[in-house]
Amino acid sequence: MRATPVVDLQSDAHFMGEALRQARRATAAGEVPIGAVVVRGHRIIARAFNQVETLRDATAHAEMLALTQAQAAVGDWRLTDCTLYVTKEPCPMCAGAAVHTRLLRVVFGAGDPKGGAAGSALNLLQNPGLNHRCAITGGVRAAECAALLRSFFAAQRRGTGASG
Repeated sequence: MRATPVVDLQSDAHFMGEALRQARRATAAGEVPIGAVVVRGHRIIARAFNQVETLRDATAHAEMLALTQAQAAVGDWRLTDCTLYVTKEPCPMCAGAAVHTRLLRVVFGAGDPKGGAAGSALNLLQNPGLNHRCAITGGVRAAECAALLRSFFAAQRRGTGASG
């Protein structure tokens, strides 16, 4: 039986700040402002931001890129002692990757009622039919994370060729 992870809200807020920095990098690159970091032993081992448009790759979400970096840093595809911090609730693809890499925890900022797969629209991270379940902490620095997204999409709507 796995021990319940210790949740340190101060650390969660700190590491979410690092994810927010990555989200701002996404904004600067013209990407949807989502940032992610992977933490192991209170140390960041991976950082990434959305690069879907830049790489022309629908799978280039911040979470996916950060998980790939983390696996390289650890030297294994299993991330059993790692926590993913991401500014927006993971989509089904990213939640699936979190389960497959066997993350200990997923911490997110803004929820996504339409497409979030960490409890909002569905919960893949704790689906009893899957071989692994991740602990979830949502709402960490949620107002800041949501504000970045709102600001980005408002700017998109004001620009030409923006979609709803």
